Amino acid sequence: MGAHPYPRGGAAPGVHEAQNKEDKIAGLATLKGPTFAADPCPEPPESFLCPRRVQRLVSQMKGHSGRDDTQETPDESTTAGVEPIATGSAGRWSPEKLVRTCVASLGSSCSFGPLVAAEAQERHFYEARRRAFVADGAAYNWSIHEGYFRDFEPVVDLLHVLCYVYSSARAVGGDESGGWRQYEAWMRSCWKGRVAEVLVELDGWHERLGESPAGEARTAEDRRDPRRLVAEARCYLRNNEKRMDYPRYRREGLPTTSSLVESLVGEFSARVKGKQKHWNRPDGAESILQLRAAVLSEDDRLSRYFTDRSGSPFRKRQPVEKDDTPNTQTAA
Repeated sequence: MGAHPYPRGGAAPGVHEAQNKEDKIAGLATLKGPTFAADPCPEPPESFLCPRRVQRLVSQMKGHSGRDDTQETPDESTTAGVEPIATGSAGRWSPEKLVRTCVASLGSSCSFGPLVAAEAQERHFYEARRRAFVADGAAYNWSIHEGYFRDFEPVVDLLHVLCYVYSSARAVGGDESGGWRQYEAWMRSCWKGRVAEVLVELDGWHERLGESPAGEARTAEDRRDPRRLVAEARCYLRNNEKRMDYPRYRREGLPTTSSLVESLVGEFSARVKGKQKHWNRPDGAESILQLRAAVLSEDDRLSRYFTDRSGSPFRKRQPVEKDDTPNTQTAA
């Protein structure tokens, strides 16, 4: 009998046993900025009230979850290329970034939490006078917060809130202008910390529209179902209401968006993995993520890595002296 043409147990050429493993990324930023006696920006900035810009932002945010082909990522001061969200009549009010480092892994949230905590310990974050843990609404993020960052102020990312508010408002607004007016009203309420008012209205829409369809949304039409969009917004806002006191966060000089991390996601993906692609060698992927994190961290860890690693061209090898003494073993 001749040899089988495919040595992998009869499998055809190509990728086999691909794994849809999610890479977890955390950005740790040292910020500086003042505190305020009153809310330094009581009204939403123009960048959150311009239809074209908001639509582009929502499209970009959905792109990070694989629901859009857009690759651009908003940064802390420009919010997806629109006018800075941190300026107003009183000047800049959001904290300014000084140094950013990052960690990344394909491991579970149980193993990722200690990794982030170790980096925070190394950076002396636990000794800071003001501390914030900013994340989206994913449950594992808040499990990490509870386990390792309980003394940090929990802040749910305002950009993700905007996306849920925008999508649900368009779903119930009737037409484009009605949806935009509803978005403006709900966005202002969230900005001012009055999330409970938005939830009351969403509860009313839920009663009128009925229960969300069961099962996962598989088509674009399913994802645009008003019942589904209202249900998703209700769930997101209700689960995170206690982490949405944005006027107080602004007074205390804390960040209100995770856009620094969102930009990191794009920088990792540009060199690590595209959307709709899966790892078939996760061990190798882990090494790539560690190296990419070193490249993107704004400290000397990358140069230290190349200096200290075995076979470094920057370090002279010490000659090995021959030892003629016989080998001995000592047992205590």
